[in-house]
Amino acid sequence: MKVHGDNLKQKEESPKYSREESKKLLKEIRPAYDEWAAANDALIGPTKDASPADAEIIAKRIELFSRYKDLIDKKEYAEEFDSRSNLHSSVLEEFVYYLFRDLITSLSKQALIGKSQTFKDIFFLPPNYAEMLLVPHSRVEEKDHDFAIGVTINVRLKCAGQTTEETHDIRIPAVAIECKTYLDKTMLEGASTAAEQLKTRNPNAIYIIVSEWLKLSEDVNLKKFKVDQMYVLRKQKNTDREYRLRPGYDKKPVYLDVVLHLYETVRKHLFADWQGGVGHGLERGYLLE
Repeated sequence: MKVHGDNLKQKEESPKYSREESKKLLKEIRPAYDEWAAANDALIGPTKDASPADAEIIAKRIELFSRYKDLIDKKEYAEEFDSRSNLHSSVLEEFVYYLFRDLITSLSKQALIGKSQTFKDIFFLPPNYAEMLLVPHSRVEEKDHDFAIGVTINVRLKCAGQTTEETHDIRIPAVAIECKTYLDKTMLEGASTAAEQLKTRNPNAIYIIVSEWLKLSEDVNLKKFKVDQMYVLRKQKNTDREYRLRPGYDKKPVYLDVVLHLYETVRKHLFADWQGGVGHGLERGYLLE
């Protein structure tokens, strides 16, 4: 589930990055990444048992992330590996994984956590009615998520009176997180559509966007979008990359209070009572929370 580490390894092995300059920069990045990953592996928590030390642990993870991200955000690395390479954006995905890893694994070793293809829809496509009577011909459509917390369900399908089975591993997210270097309107619209599709199949799921910078104007009506929360870790508007790479650019830090809010939002959801059906609402007399 170390998405950025996998991305880095792919670049080290890819002919696309065989130029001397690329190889030189990758060799500089490798020890810094290994140090970042090892430090996060050695740091345990937060777990399912809330502790006064949780904030301190999260602050340390932010410190480790910021030190590594500041390195690869330097001009030479940013220009050599553009946004299409996902080198920079995948750092945030791995940071989110470290943030929740010990919480989820302390609940279950079999839990779904990390970058995942999760369930979007199921449909049936037999070639004719005769085949429809024999085999389901099921197809499972999936959606890529930068980070998800959930469960894998093993499904077996067969037609009545038949023995031939079709099997699927269906990954259902309770939490889906989209990670962005910066959040703009197009990205927000896409995330909102994905959130709506997710909740049609799994109403108890929450959908969150986590970004470093924000690229939205005051004219955007945030309440019309279907995401549950949007985080801007640096509390800072985005500027074009050419300005961010200038020596005098005032790059804000990743703020602890924002990451704590993200962590507590997810933790609260995972430990909440999800009852919300018609019967539960009827007892109160109002059907929606």
